[in-house]
Amino acid sequence: MKKQRPVNLDLSTIKMHAAANASILHRVSGVIMVFAIGILLWTLSLSLSSIEGFTQVESLLDGVFFKIIILGTLSALIYHLLGGIRHLLMDLGYFEELASGNATAKLIIALWLVLTVVVGVRLW
Repeated sequence: MKKQRPVNLDLSTIKMHAAANASILHRVSGVIMVFAIGILLWTLSLSLSSIEGFTQVESLLDGVFFKIIILGTLSALIYHLLGGIRHLLMDLGYFEELASGNATAKLIIALWLVLTVVVGVRLW
């Protein structure tokens, strides 16, 4: 017997709340940091290999492309840290209700944006 259940494959009709977006962003920021570790380890290895390698990394850091990579890495780190603190508080029993969960999700997203702008201004 085939079950008759609703199937909604149009993802544009699904309205996700702030807590769901915050959770997805937390996972995405973790994945970004995993890939950023490779880039950062490569630059560390290059800078420690020789004086020429150090000057090469120094010149890379002056470029716009590498500054964007560093800003993206720091932005992911900031969000992952804020989201991790939020998840830890939820594990302790705080902000588990829908209203407070959405409020804290909006708060960390706003803090993340502000801190990313501050870091971006300081980086340039």
